[in-house]
Amino acid sequence: NLRGNVVPVIDLRMQFGLESAEVTVDTCIIIIEVNIDGQSTVLGSLADSVQEVIDLRPDQLEPVPTLGTRVNNIFIQAMGKNNDGSFIIILNMDNVFSAEQIHEAEKTSAEQSKTADTEAA
Repeated sequence: NLRGNVVPVIDLRMQFGLESAEVTVDTCIIIIEVNIDGQSTVLGSLADSVQEVIDLRPDQLEPVPTLGTRVNNIFIQAMGKNNDGSFIIILNMDNVFSAEQIHEAEKTSAEQSKTADTEAA
């Protein structure tokens, strides 16, 4: 629930073929906006933790390398170079989630919201 709106949450680890992580005090939901089938959709992406939030300037972005990544390049928008010289993978969130996955997550979130409302009444 974000400002009164039901927001579907998708486990990003599952998108990349990893096992779902145990939910801990460090687990976060990152709110993102994706464009699926020409429609803007707000959803939550489950993350193991968030270390920091940074702003990258355009001159800190580099093209995606063709070799050496463990993630399919279709999911990568750019490589960001942090101030300390380390690289950060910038995901192309529009390519990470399919329309079917988002619609299924929206349906599940709506059902859970209805159940919570019924139990609260």
